[in-house]
Amino acid sequence: MSVQDYTSRLSDPASRKMGTFSYLPEMTKAQIRKQVEWIVRHGWNPAIEHTEPQFAGSNYWYMWKLPMFGETDVDAIIAELDACHDANPGNHVRLLGYDNVTQSQGANMVVYRGDPV
Repeated sequence: MSVQDYTSRLSDPASRKMGTFSYLPEMTKAQIRKQVEWIVRHGWNPAIEHTEPQFAGSNYWYMWKLPMFGETDVDAIIAELDACHDANPGNHVRLLGYDNVTQSQGANMVVYRGDPV
């Protein structure tokens, strides 16, 4: 068995990857819903960030509103993901789940991919 090499290069924006999920095909609405449900089920606080594709490697992404502390309505969270994507159609949009116990991100995934520059 051999390990596959992903030829991601800084010089080729279309090849850049943003974590484990970015090596997979884009998520369907049903798959996004499953991720949101998982975050809620674990009691984590969802948050949404976005950025232009050319700046995806930066540590700084724009926060979409404030984190949704205590939000358990999956449909409300998905509505905010969609609103962020609609307002920033060319940007990557990622979903985060903040874990209160470890005080860190327990989940972080790009759910909408912007167009590479």
